[in-house]
Amino acid sequence: MPIQQLPDTLINQIAAGEVIERPAAVVKELLENSLDAGAERVEIDIEAGGLRMIRIRDDGCGLAPDQLQLAMQRHATSKIGNLDDLESVASYGFRGEALPSILSVSRFSFTTAEAGAEHAWQLSGAGALDAQPKPAAHPQGSTVEVRDLFFNTPARRKFMRAESTEFRHIDQLVRRVALARPGVALRLSHNQRKQLDLLPANDLSAIQARVGEVCAEGFLDNAISIDEQTQGLRLWGWVALPSFSRSSADLQHFYVNGRPVRDKLVSHALRRAYADVLHSSRYPAFVLFLEMDPAGVDVNVHPAKAEVRFREARRVHDFLFGTTQRLLRDVRPAPDQHHRVPVSRIEQLAEARSSSTVAATAFPSPMAAPSISASYSAPMTPRALPLGETRQSDSHHSAWNALPARRQEQPQEDERAALPLGRVIGQIRGIFILAENAQGMVIVDMHAAHERVLYERFKQQLADGAVNSQRLLMPVDVELSESAADMAERRADWFADLGLELSRAGLRSVTVRAVPPLLRKADMQSLLQDLLEEGADDDRSGHFSEVRDAQERVLADMACRAAVKAGRQLTLAEMDALLRDMEQTENAGQCSHGRPTWVQVGLQDMDRFFLRGR
Repeated sequence: MPIQQLPDTLINQIAAGEVIERPAAVVKELLENSLDAGAERVEIDIEAGGLRMIRIRDDGCGLAPDQLQLAMQRHATSKIGNLDDLESVASYGFRGEALPSILSVSRFSFTTAEAGAEHAWQLSGAGALDAQPKPAAHPQGSTVEVRDLFFNTPARRKFMRAESTEFRHIDQLVRRVALARPGVALRLSHNQRKQLDLLPANDLSAIQARVGEVCAEGFLDNAISIDEQTQGLRLWGWVALPSFSRSSADLQHFYVNGRPVRDKLVSHALRRAYADVLHSSRYPAFVLFLEMDPAGVDVNVHPAKAEVRFREARRVHDFLFGTTQRLLRDVRPAPDQHHRVPVSRIEQLAEARSSSTVAATAFPSPMAAPSISASYSAPMTPRALPLGETRQSDSHHSAWNALPARRQEQPQEDERAALPLGRVIGQIRGIFILAENAQGMVIVDMHAAHERVLYERFKQQLADGAVNSQRLLMPVDVELSESAADMAERRADWFADLGLELSRAGLRSVTVRAVPPLLRKADMQSLLQDLLEEGADDDRSGHFSEVRDAQERVLADMACRAAVKAGRQLTLAEMDALLRDMEQTENAGQCSHGRPTWVQVGLQDMDRFFLRGR
C-alpha cells in the first residue's frame, strides 16, 4: 500500500486502543478531567460494569461552546502550552486525547455550563460528532455520558470481563482517587445502587476517617503515620505494621504530587524497607504521598499516565527506603495497638452450643491439648539472666551463652506485669512462652523472638565494622562445587565482615578458620553452602546498598541457625530475659524472615472464648 494519511476516526480508535483498555480507563480519564476543572463534588453512575453506561457529573468550571468543540479535537488541551509546561505539569491530564478517543468507541454525550451562563451546551455523537453544540439545561459544571462502550469495535468488547469484574476495577480506581483528593465529595453507584458516598475531608481527623472508609477494615488500627521531609522531598501518610501484611499488593496506594502511580523504583524501595520484617510471600500495606518539585518527575512516560520517571531516581529511592525503614525500626511492642490475635476464630468457637463441640473444635484430641511445662517449681531469681549470660547448668547451650551479657537493672516481679510483654508464667511444649501483661495473655515464639534479637545484634556489629568471630581450635575443610569455591575465595573479605574466615584449600574445597561464637558448633558443610547461596545474588552487583542487603540476608540465616531451638526447656529467668530483650530490640514483632514473634490475647477475647457474661 502507498503511504496515506489516516482518517481522524481511525486515528482516534488507535489512540483509544492505547488509553481505553476497559471501562475503568474511561472513568479515570473523565474523573481526572472533573478534578482538573476544580470540581468539589463528583457523582459517578455505572451500569453493567460500565459497558452499558458511564455517567460522570461534576460542579467544576464548565466550558464555553467554542471551547467545548475544541475539547473534542485531538491534542487540544488547556493544561500545557509549551515544553516548559510539559516538564513541570501539575494537572492530571495534559495530552488532549481522552475525549476524542472515548467518542470514537462509544455513544457519547457531553453537556457543560460555565458560571453565570444563560444555559448549558451539549455535544453528542456515536463514533464521531454528529452535530454542532446545542443549548441544554444544566447547572454549572459538566456531565459526560458514555453508552455502549466498544459498540463499533466488537473485537475489543469480547475481551471485557464479567460485569462484576469490570465494576471492581472502577471501584478500586475511584477509591484511589478518593485518597488523593480528600477535599472532593465523591459518590459512586452501580446499577442504581449506591456503593460509595464520601463527604469532603478538610482536616486531619476527617482525612483519617476517609482513609479508614476507603481502605480495608483495620488498616488504620494497624498503621503508623509518617511525615518526613528533606531537600525538597516530603513523604507523608500511613504505613501498616508488618503484622497487617497482605497476600497480594491490593492495599498499596502511592501518590506523586497527588497522582496515583505504580512505579518499580517506589515498589523496590518500600519492599526493601520491609525486608527485615516481612515474609517473602507477603505484601506491605501503605497509603503514602510524595510531594516534590514537578520538574523533578516526568509524567509523560506512559499512555495512561500510570507510571512516572524520577530525574534523581537514586535520591528518591534512598529517601523512601530510609524514611520508611527508620519508622518501622522504631516500633516497639505495644499490645494495646497491634499483634492482637484475631477474634473471629474465638467468636466462632464461642457460638458453639455444646461444650463438647467447643472442646472438640479447639483441641481435636486429648493428645493435642497443650501442656504447660512445670517450671513453676523453680523460684524466680532476684535478677533474670540477660540473654547470653553463662549458667553452669546450661554451659552446653551455645546459642544461649555465646553473646556477651548485657547487665542491666531488672524489674521486680510485680513490675514485670506492667511491661509490654509482661511477666513470664511458663512454657508450652518447649516452643512457646506464656506471659501475663495488663492487657491479658502474651504468647511468644521463643525461636522466632531469639532469632530477631540475635539478628539485630549481628547487624549492629556489622554496622560497627564487622561481626565478632572466634577462631576454631581445629579448622574445618568443606567440600563445595568449583563455582561455589571460586565465589568463596573471591568474596573472602565480604564474608570476613560477617565473622567467617575462609581460605581456598583445593579445586572444590575451602577451609573455615573462624566463625561467630554462636555458630562454632554448627554443621559447617550445610552452613557454608546456604550462606554462599544467599551471597550469590550479590555477586552480580557492586552497589553498596545491594551488597549490604545480601550481607544482611546472610546474617538472617546465621541468626536463624544460632537461635534457641524448639524443645529446649528454659528457666523462668531465661524466658524473662528474652522478653526484656525483645522490648529493647528493633523490629521485635517479627523474626528476620517475617514470621510474627508474639501475639496478644486480650481479656475480653478470653471472656468470649469461655462465654463469660452470657
